[in-house]
Amino acid sequence: MFTGIIKSNGKVRDILPEDKSLYVWIVSPGLIRLGRKKPAKWKMKAGDSIDVDGICSTVKRISGNSFEVEYMPETLKKTTAGLFKKGTSVNLEPSLRANARLDGHLVQGHVDTTGDVQEIRKIGKSVILKIGFPKQYRKFIAEKGSVAVNGVSLTVVATGNKWFTVSLMSYTLMRTNLQNLKKGDKVNIEVDVLSRYLYTLLK
Repeated sequence: MFTGIIKSNGKVRDILPEDKSLYVWIVSPGLIRLGRKKPAKWKMKAGDSIDVDGICSTVKRISGNSFEVEYMPETLKKTTAGLFKKGTSVNLEPSLRANARLDGHLVQGHVDTTGDVQEIRKIGKSVILKIGFPKQYRKFIAEKGSVAVNGVSLTVVATGNKWFTVSLMSYTLMRTNLQNLKKGDKVNIEVDVLSRYLYTLLK
């Protein structure tokens, strides 16, 4: 479980396709293996769960300031992982500890679908982002509700049948890869898990 509050930005170092899966090495600033005496900004060990651009991933190996994750065909089908290339900037968040404060909203890292950036509108230092998405997910997205875009916890501003908008303040832009988005780019979308369960119960 995650919160959608990004801890760090990483960069894709290497991509190794094998048996229809994708093995991705990601460089994370300040990464150090657990067990080292020296203090670190980013502690990690093999087997840890980490949110990579909204995708719940398992750390397979660590080497220096890089770690490896594996994406299976189903993940490649439903997320933007298949679009990763060397140098791609990714949002990173470690899994939520039981005693940690919840600043964003509950994010599972189970991407529901991908969306496409339809419009980017600047208002002062903030940005309004319009994202198109498949119509069947409209029932899970509500104005003033929560949504995760590339793993970032955001509040929905407005909705349509096949689109929604979010407002990005300067702090979010500076600390996430949402600052790099261009019209037409694909993003990972995870609807609020509470809305998904509520819909199932009411149905």
